[in-house]
Amino acid sequence: MLKESIVAQKNITEELKSLIRDIPDFPKKGIVFKDITTLLNDPVAFKAAVDQLAKKFENENIDQVVGIESRGFIFGAVLAYKLGAAFVPVRKKGKLPYKTKSVSYELEYGTDTLEIHEDAIPKKSRVLIVDDLLATGGTVQAVSKLVKSFGAQIAGVAFLVELTFLNGKNKIKDLPIYSVIEY
Repeated sequence: MLKESIVAQKNITEELKSLIRDIPDFPKKGIVFKDITTLLNDPVAFKAAVDQLAKKFENENIDQVVGIESRGFIFGAVLAYKLGAAFVPVRKKGKLPYKTKSVSYELEYGTDTLEIHEDAIPKKSRVLIVDDLLATGGTVQAVSKLVKSFGAQIAGVAFLVELTFLNGKNKIKDLPIYSVIEY
């Protein structure tokens, strides 16, 4: 468990990283899944992680925080609250109750579709896109296309964890990217 005194330190990245559990061969053989539930289960660490994300964007005049299903909801909703912004969920196809805009994108094993309510983001809004983890970048690239279709400005893209060896930044290199923890 992260101690309160650790939170006062300037660089807590290694402490937060130590709370993320590796799960080998999940969801399929050869993948090492970064399980953040162990960090979320530590209230001091969770607060410290959210505070790191919020601090980066506190002066960016964010209007909407777009959280990507599902773990992006955890951080996105809290960041929206801390930044005084609206929260906008991006969900898999068929999960939102109102009229939607959608985008389909390639996965390593097929395609997927994400949706957002068609009235979710006013034109010229400053938007922060949030997810728990940046891997190959395909999902956040698709979400950025959706956000831009509203005529909004993407002020940043934020992640708790980035798997740098997968080069996900290359798909969104035109956007300001911030990750608390890098592997």
